[in-house]
Amino acid sequence: MPELPEVETTVNGIKPWLENKAIKKITVYNDSLRWKIPTDLVDKYLNQKVISVTRRAKYILVHLDSGATLIMHLGMSGSLVINTDKSSRAKHDHFEMVMDDETTLRFNDPRRFGCILDSEDYLNHKLIKNLGPEPLSNEFNGALLKTKSNNKTQAVKNFIMDGKVVVGVGNIYASEALFMANINPTKSAGKISLKRYHKLAQTIKCVLSNAIAAGGTTLSDFVNAEGKPGYFAQELKVYGREKEPCVLCHTPIKKVIIGQRSTFYCTKCQKN
Repeated sequence: MPELPEVETTVNGIKPWLENKAIKKITVYNDSLRWKIPTDLVDKYLNQKVISVTRRAKYILVHLDSGATLIMHLGMSGSLVINTDKSSRAKHDHFEMVMDDETTLRFNDPRRFGCILDSEDYLNHKLIKNLGPEPLSNEFNGALLKTKSNNKTQAVKNFIMDGKVVVGVGNIYASEALFMANINPTKSAGKISLKRYHKLAQTIKCVLSNAIAAGGTTLSDFVNAEGKPGYFAQELKVYGREKEPCVLCHTPIKKVIIGQRSTFYCTKCQKN
């Protein structure tokens, strides 16, 4: 599943091709995504100019000059790809938006768990209004984690993956950040000290920033706006490395299931 760095990479890739251009045509080839694409989307925003393209959590937001916003999510296997050579659409291209200079944005999603919706007030949209802070913002820090973890018995890995606590810390990056902070992913969130939460907040920022700079992870389903894979997987320290030696102490990496998700950690470096 594309995580926050992959979504940020997508936003950075498509925004130069969309911003300050007007929508010439919208075509919906298959509206049956996680939620049906609104039927009026084809005509509703014609000739409107794209003011900006931003991200909130894993949602890609295309802001229009009318004040409306297109809300897109890549789901499990989705990608947004820019096309400038008028090539024919690919299998699983479900949505297409053509700009006034013929630049085309295509939404491809083999598993159809993504979504394309719209809103006149996106900040109060049901998918967005209850989200926690952005992990790379000043609002996110160890003190916030400590406060929100009070009396929490759930595993700390599940805690930091809760979008109401902080957005965008998906399965891969949660494992990586906990390793960098030397925290056992199975430990109860409420039993972690403020000092260790300060370190965890820093490692979350670090691992996400590094992944964004590298273009995301090389997940088999993820491609960026140019149709190319990301390049961060080569730097993963624990995720997907079951039984391989820890990069620090050479102890075999252990795999456990937490909250129905595969979790990887070093039993020596992450004892507590």
